[in-house]
Amino acid sequence: MTLPAGVQINAPVPAEYATILTPEALELVAKLHRAFEPRRKELLKKRVERQARIDAGEMPDFLPETKHIREGDWKIAPLPKALECRRVEITGPVEAKMIINAYNSGADSYMTDFEDSNSPKWDNQIQGQINLYKAIRRQLSFKNEAGKEYKLNEKIATLQIRPRGWHLDEKHVTVDGQRVSGGIFDFALVFFHNAKEQVARGAGPFFYLPKMESHLEARLWNEIFCMAQDHIGMARGTIKATVLVETILATFEMEEILYELREHSAGLNAGRWDYIFSCIKKFKKNKDFCLANRGAITMEVPFMRSYALALVKACHKRGAPAMGGMSALIPIKGDPVANEKALAGIRHDKTRDANDGYDGGWVAHPGLVSIAMEEFVKVLGDRPNQWEKQRTDTYGPKDWLNFQPEQPITEAGVRNNINVGIHYLGSWLAGNGCVPIHNLMEDAATAEISRSQIWQWVVSPKGKLDDGRKVTAEMVRGMIGEELAKVKAVVTAQGEKTETYDQAAVIFDKMSLTPEYPEFLTLPLYEAMD
Repeated sequence: MTLPAGVQINAPVPAEYATILTPEALELVAKLHRAFEPRRKELLKKRVERQARIDAGEMPDFLPETKHIREGDWKIAPLPKALECRRVEITGPVEAKMIINAYNSGADSYMTDFEDSNSPKWDNQIQGQINLYKAIRRQLSFKNEAGKEYKLNEKIATLQIRPRGWHLDEKHVTVDGQRVSGGIFDFALVFFHNAKEQVARGAGPFFYLPKMESHLEARLWNEIFCMAQDHIGMARGTIKATVLVETILATFEMEEILYELREHSAGLNAGRWDYIFSCIKKFKKNKDFCLANRGAITMEVPFMRSYALALVKACHKRGAPAMGGMSALIPIKGDPVANEKALAGIRHDKTRDANDGYDGGWVAHPGLVSIAMEEFVKVLGDRPNQWEKQRTDTYGPKDWLNFQPEQPITEAGVRNNINVGIHYLGSWLAGNGCVPIHNLMEDAATAEISRSQIWQWVVSPKGKLDDGRKVTAEMVRGMIGEELAKVKAVVTAQGEKTETYDQAAVIFDKMSLTPEYPEFLTLPLYEAMD
């Protein structure tokens, strides 16, 4: 195949892949890379510098230089009709069966994912692009091994697409000898091939933007959107993007993030699981910080509750949608009692969000769409949203940095983190980034919490079990071997291969017990995969 000057692909490109990796599409990838890669690198360097200051004791606060934005009178640009009603959004990876089931689920919106619920193998990324190309044109179908065929219904959810975060590269594609940003790669290909088709069909191009830590990172996306729209002759502002507030630092800049993207903004989403991970990561060396078992960190503990309510206030003040985060609960087959408990948890989660002022919320499974929809409809009635609801409560550093509870930390909690971490990593290395484990839907964010808590419990003087024992590296290593055996037994019983799980246990050990905390689990994992 012919490649643009300076572009190299270090992976197989069969004929079907070449329909996505066209010279014209790769020209846009290269153009965006050359224009914005230096800024991406600079912003990632700023993250490292900020972390060093936090490690030394600095605590986050509102930015004095952006006070005029927080106090100014402005709103985001009007939204298209396709984004007015988002009471239930379903998410999942860019795999054909998932795309069809999510489109057909009855949800208002479907966020298809190149990021946390997708293992970024080369084949997954490019096949995902092919799947979306076909789905947008209603040409996608899928037949499983038993011969069951899946096709798109007449009425489908509105598509939104999540590219990878700023920290992730696409190692198989280089421009002028440099790896391209995974996010730019994902965005450029799907935008180039589909944006005009989506506009013609009345719903798109719409995106979700992950993992940002500052308004400057939002500004970078905004400038990319402008250049990409200019490149294909599309009016600026056609793209709309929702930002996941899933880092503690972004909480202090929510209005600034909306402001930077105001021409392209579709609001904010409370990305709860990555948010918990971010809190652990940012304050990992603070001897006064130590969170309890993962299961105790609900949306109703003070620091999570105040962040969630502040997000609604910021969005509605600026005329933007406020989207509730993901409940990881899923339907449980064969156990009616456990299943009803899970469904009650979903109802509780969505009822709280709707009453708080959220305009919609996420689910991870098609079987939960109707339950979530019922709870939002009870509050919203026939209104598509509640953008008019204005919150008057005030939150800030004292609320968002009040990290409670610190207890309980239990042996069962330690073991659960190890078990989930190994199980998820083994599946991720095998190419599956969205895994049901212990009746919860796990993705990269929940795996990050698992290994980060282990690291912190070992390092922190507060990392003690409820029976008084200190969590130590020796204790964890003993449990890793035991939990690996349990995971392999479960995987074998499911008829799946276990080759990647030994490697996963080694990586989990290294990522949880190394003296210097690795910032993202997915970075060494990505280098370890084909």
